[in-house]
Amino acid sequence: MPDPLALAITTGEPAGIGPDITIGALLQLAGSNGNRNGHYRFHVLGDARLLASRAAALGVGHAWTRQIGEGGVVVEDVPLGVQSEPGRLDARNGRYVLALLDAAIDGLQAGKYAAMITAPVQKSTINDAGVPFTGHTEYLAERAAVPRVVMMLAGPQPAHDNAMLRVALATTHLPLRAVPDALDIPMLVETLTIVDTDLRRHFGIARPRILVTGLNPHAGESGHMGREEIDVIAPALAQACDAGIDARGPYPADTLFQPRHLRDADCVLAMYHDQGLAPLKYGTFGHGVNITLGLPFIRTSVDHGTALDLAGTGRAEHGSMIEAIRSAITMAGHANGRHHDGNAGVWPATR
Repeated sequence: MPDPLALAITTGEPAGIGPDITIGALLQLAGSNGNRNGHYRFHVLGDARLLASRAAALGVGHAWTRQIGEGGVVVEDVPLGVQSEPGRLDARNGRYVLALLDAAIDGLQAGKYAAMITAPVQKSTINDAGVPFTGHTEYLAERAAVPRVVMMLAGPQPAHDNAMLRVALATTHLPLRAVPDALDIPMLVETLTIVDTDLRRHFGIARPRILVTGLNPHAGESGHMGREEIDVIAPALAQACDAGIDARGPYPADTLFQPRHLRDADCVLAMYHDQGLAPLKYGTFGHGVNITLGLPFIRTSVDHGTALDLAGTGRAEHGSMIEAIRSAITMAGHANGRHHDGNAGVWPATR
């Protein structure tokens, strides 16, 4: 039997719900026998005393200790800068959060871990600690020394037997007025190439079908509402198709997100953040997964923030963390040629 796949989980902002949802998700997965064959081992990166204290506050201290003792969970102790209280940010722990990410990235690059799953961070705390930080995605790309990564969110579509809805973004955290200038043909071709490559490599989809939105209302209405579809998006699609990528469009975004259009699609590429993520999060919030494509390693995350007001209360939902873990397992299985599915019947790895 091969060695278990090691998956790193960074517990994120210590004053937020990252520790809570990590503990809750791993205990639920253990209770459902999701790892009954020992295919994978979870390496939880965080302050060991903080995790034990939070588990006790949530009323699962004994179960957490037992899970660690059984070996399915390994706590990689990374000390806090200062003691943390639920719901109370402290800039002195900003560098602690980055230390968690660095430990996971170092482990991935050394071959210690097969994937990383990240709990949410508080960007303001890291910046207040004197470290410029715009987000996980940008930090991981810089550490991995890759020029472009693609943000993709995914979640189950209950109306279609829980088939996956995946939405990738051509641009991410930009002011709306900056989006048209950020779009050009080479960038879109590179984005489509990354999406196509990672859907094949990490999801086992032999020939991904990618539907691409327009930028303007009605996809530009033949140039009457903007020419980006004619001058930029359509030429990029033509180049991508010439390279063997099944990319179609541009389609009006207001009508594309319908079951009859998405039924045979593997991913939608949207031009900007809210265009793609508003419909996805409406249907999947709390069970969605944030996946970074284009990295030399696998990274998944939750679809929500730190929820400081819920930290330590026992009211935080850990559904998205479970799905992030399951997605990482599925992706790591494909990447390592094992093809075991972490979804445990919740939703399929492909369509």
